Amino acid sequence: MIVVKTVLFKNARIVDHKKDEISDILVEDGLIKQIAGEFKSVDQIIDLKGGILMPAFTDLHVHFRDPGYTYKEDIFSGSKAAVAGGYTTVNLMANTNPVCSDNNTVEYVIRKAEKCGLIDAFQTSSITRDFDGKDISHLKNISNAHVKIISDDGFGVESYDVMEEALMIAKDRGFVVSSHAEYTAVSGDDPRESENLMTKRDIELCEKTNARLHMAHVSTKEAIKMIQHAKKRGVPVTCEVTPHHISINDDIKYEVHPPLRKRCDVIALTEAIVDGTVDCIATDHAPHSKEDKEKGARGISSIEIAFSICYSYLVRTNKISLRKLSELMSFNPSKILQINKGEIAPGRIADFILIDPDIAFTVDENKFISKGKNTPINGMKLYGRVLSVYKNGERIYDYKGENDG
Repeated sequence: MIVVKTVLFKNARIVDHKKDEISDILVEDGLIKQIAGEFKSVDQIIDLKGGILMPAFTDLHVHFRDPGYTYKEDIFSGSKAAVAGGYTTVNLMANTNPVCSDNNTVEYVIRKAEKCGLIDAFQTSSITRDFDGKDISHLKNISNAHVKIISDDGFGVESYDVMEEALMIAKDRGFVVSSHAEYTAVSGDDPRESENLMTKRDIELCEKTNARLHMAHVSTKEAIKMIQHAKKRGVPVTCEVTPHHISINDDIKYEVHPPLRKRCDVIALTEAIVDGTVDCIATDHAPHSKEDKEKGARGISSIEIAFSICYSYLVRTNKISLRKLSELMSFNPSKILQINKGEIAPGRIADFILIDPDIAFTVDENKFISKGKNTPINGMKLYGRVLSVYKNGERIYDYKGENDG
């Protein structure tokens, strides 16, 4: 006999991309069964007393460094950090050791994430085998059970022909191609033009092939304008921006990839969020050891404070609503991954977060759960905390105030 557990979340202020309302939510066997109305007897009642309940976040762009660089991060430490930030779904990048160019590496990551049991993980496959920029023969054999996105993130695919063929294979296999827009021959002299040139080329190839293209960590005003124009033409391109590229600029000297840009770029990206050009916010969580950062490693550890950054710089400043932020961090990335999350509605998976937007804290990188204690906003004041995380209706995390400065 199968025992179905029912949980009633009472008096929740539900905020997702469609609604902001006080109601009750019935969860049955891990799925949202009913919102509002009359309820029969239930196994558990959780009274939220008007607390803000949102869909858990989905991150399309994460580095957990496992396998091969587990001194920087591993699946377990990364999963704990993700949950503390309100994420129950992550898409992991392929720049591991070995590079994720085969099903064995995919299965290693997925099995380890399942054993950890905190998050749902998807693993990106590299576009080119071992990031060699040439060989894409493995793409026809990559299982699409746990791979939704292919990307050479960290490197741009510089060959026009290789990228075109990869887009065609991806279209046939149902993958999204995530572009790290960078021509390395140009980036040393003009990193801005490097991103802009490859953005232009990849949009042209997307328009030519009609394959699904996703532009990762867009950082220049020119690149976001190109994406905006492409969308108006009906090109099937989506894009992400990072919390750091919409909150700080190159007045702060910090190694990140792509680089921190000018204030005018931050303004342009923010405007693109407001007007709907930007589909989602992805962290590009890139943890490093202290020694590697001192040697110039590029990256920011941000998954634990991404919501707080976005809430502080976008919602608290009245640029967007909390509903819009939910769209950017939950609904749209879930839609791109084609998973049944990102919205509080009947039939959806019951992955929730309870937040308090009024908690203020000072960022202290040494208190991060992640092994990566690297952030340029260390010491800055932010607002908004994830108080609890529910996965399939079960509580898996409670904030204890341990990370407040």
